[in-house]
Amino acid sequence: MMRRLIRLLNGHKKLWLVKDVCGLICVFITWGLVLYAQFVVNIVMLLPEIFNQPIYGTFNILLFNSLAILALSSHFKSMTTDPGAIPKGNATKEKLESMNLQPGEIVYKCAKCYSIKPERAHHCSVCKRCIRKMDHHCPWINNCVGESNQKYFVLFTFYIASISLHALILIVVHVIKCASNDWNECASYSPPATVIFLITLTFEGLLFFLFTMIMFCTQMHSICSNETGIEQLKNEKHWGKGTKWLNVKSVFGDKFSKDWFFPCYEPSIAKSDVYQYIV
Repeated sequence: MMRRLIRLLNGHKKLWLVKDVCGLICVFITWGLVLYAQFVVNIVMLLPEIFNQPIYGTFNILLFNSLAILALSSHFKSMTTDPGAIPKGNATKEKLESMNLQPGEIVYKCAKCYSIKPERAHHCSVCKRCIRKMDHHCPWINNCVGESNQKYFVLFTFYIASISLHALILIVVHVIKCASNDWNECASYSPPATVIFLITLTFEGLLFFLFTMIMFCTQMHSICSNETGIEQLKNEKHWGKGTKWLNVKSVFGDKFSKDWFFPCYEPSIAKSDVYQYIV
């Protein structure tokens, strides 16, 4: 079952995995916090509601867990998808000769990974590769956010923000209902344990919601303006070609559809080499 899920999420491509200890620790922390949120929401808050208010309990269990699955799937795709890495050491004499350079034409080479460096590519010291349209390296997905996995990263931030907001709303409703009857028949655990679970989930939900919502808005602004985070920091050449809608479609897919919102679908973007290796 797990192998089928991995094949569905990543297709037939070879899994990409950055071997960075700090990044892998951040990945485990991320998954652990999401699973903890599922435990508190499902077992502590909603399970008792199944017997008292079956429609309310069932609806929220299905909604929260559906969003959580989408969030973790988006995280998995962000982490295991090649962000647009350029092959190491391809700046060989044979490769340069095959490009048939004309007098005055220049090819940029990376001094760190010895690759032919196209426009808008930057070297990542963690991935140890040059990444096409690199936005930044995110330790929480243990990968760079680049040309090929930006859609999945945006979905990850959106769905994490969604389940965080949903959890916070459920906490408020749960506290109001339980406080009115002195916590009797309102939890699967004792009132002190339930309060501790709710307090920790509140802090987690607030932190995750603020962080991922800010990141989501930042990513959408970068996509609409067609300017990566590194290009903004370095004040590099602005690549603002096309409308905001066209820029969004260049990340999520040529045609707007439900596929935009699911991490198991690779963006159907017209394949064209928009990067120049020669200037």
